[in-house]
Amino acid sequence: MTTPPPPTTLHGGDHIHQPRRLPDFLQSVNLKYVKLGYHYLVTHLFTLSLLPLITFVILQASQTDYQDIHNLYLHLQYNLVTVIMSLTLLVFGSTVYLMTRPKSIYLVDYSCYRPPNHLRASLHRFMEHSRLTGDFDQSSLEFQRKILERSGLGDETCVPAAMHFIPPRPTMSAAREEAETVMFGALDNIFASTNVKPKEIGILVVNCSLFNPTPSLSSMIVNKYKLRGNIRTFNLGGMGCSAGVIAIDLAKDMLQVHRNTYAVVVSTENITQNWYFGNKKSMLIPNCLFRVGCAAMLLSNKPAERKRAKYKLVHVVRTHCGANDQAFNCVYQEQDNNGKTGVSLSKDLMAIAGQALKTNITTLGPLVLPISEQLLFFSTLVGKKLLNLKIKPYIPDFELAFDHFCIHAGGRAVIDELEKNLQLSPEHVEASRMTLHRFGNSSSSSIWYELGYTEAKGRMRKGNRVWQIAFGSGFKCNSAVWEALRNVKPSNHSPWADCIDRYPVELVS
Repeated sequence: MTTPPPPTTLHGGDHIHQPRRLPDFLQSVNLKYVKLGYHYLVTHLFTLSLLPLITFVILQASQTDYQDIHNLYLHLQYNLVTVIMSLTLLVFGSTVYLMTRPKSIYLVDYSCYRPPNHLRASLHRFMEHSRLTGDFDQSSLEFQRKILERSGLGDETCVPAAMHFIPPRPTMSAAREEAETVMFGALDNIFASTNVKPKEIGILVVNCSLFNPTPSLSSMIVNKYKLRGNIRTFNLGGMGCSAGVIAIDLAKDMLQVHRNTYAVVVSTENITQNWYFGNKKSMLIPNCLFRVGCAAMLLSNKPAERKRAKYKLVHVVRTHCGANDQAFNCVYQEQDNNGKTGVSLSKDLMAIAGQALKTNITTLGPLVLPISEQLLFFSTLVGKKLLNLKIKPYIPDFELAFDHFCIHAGGRAVIDELEKNLQLSPEHVEASRMTLHRFGNSSSSSIWYELGYTEAKGRMRKGNRVWQIAFGSGFKCNSAVWEALRNVKPSNHSPWADCIDRYPVELVS
């Protein structure tokens, strides 16, 4: 029996109906409960196996009388040296463990820059501006229009102020102004909301791939906020959209070495001097997708900060799929035949991204997946590789490991592919889709706008785990896993404060 599904909306407002067979909901529900039962059984297998032993110990203890206790005391008294040595070794071992174990890293708070309304570039305004500049032929203009219509971007995304002039003004001073505006805007919110003084910051990490001026971006921040003279500063460049996770990993390593301090991570990208004014199609795509954005994160290794921190860093996994030129040249900066510079996106991007994701999952999976999923994956791998069984590779159920997903909002295709390959529900990728719609591809900061969306929707509960996934040039796929330390409410400076009630919006197919 077939019934028509809900109509699909096209650009012109027409509707089409494509009949399809309804799924067997009863069977899928039953399988779901069977899998949940299996997961519960395997997860608590050790505890369940101890139940007979616990029962036996309780029965034996209930039959113990005063004479048995007296005999035990005499036995310990005659072996006093052994008892003292055992206790000494236990205390010494515990002390060494506590002194050498990795320090907990807390995310005290973070802030995402919200561009002013006058920087918005709606589809109509974007296309009209591109036409008036006179740099694009008719074929390029039509290509940009199609990309924008299919990109998933809304009419409220923003481009830098220099791009709103006719002709545009992509000067070095304009680029520095863009960097200062977004970085200082995010940092002002962080210092105001946490009441942490700039002089207390011991570590500063800034990542921006395409704009690396002298003095550096980190120096701009040090001079602006009068940070202390012995601060450890790092400036990461040329690493693409995944550099935000790399910056978090670097800050984590530094916090393991330097005790009782704060680290600030600033993730941004600069568009002003990287706008392409030519007609090569692969270099026009970044113009249509990249938008203004920045995120600032305040991390700490102080135990006292756990009380007010939002999240605890659980894992960071960095993988590099750059063993061949195809991977290396997926995202790169180049000049066209007319000498005009821009960022080029290769047609092999999605395939290479898929390889990088598989590598990252292989490393991250054993760290986060429950033993039930690892057993299923291992048994499938054994059957396929050793027994030559014709079975599909088992895709782990990451919904058992994570409650929320922040997939880099690099484009609609990226989100669609991860939703399909990781078998995620529409709700799990909602934050990524809505971030792309409202703020566009803000590069390394997009995963923080997505986290802000989840908080603004009131979905973050104590104990929830968040998986941030980012892709970048090279080619890299990096992951960060956070655990919520409390029910996280949206910040007063949330970039979604003025629009969350309008989301989610229905995207045009």
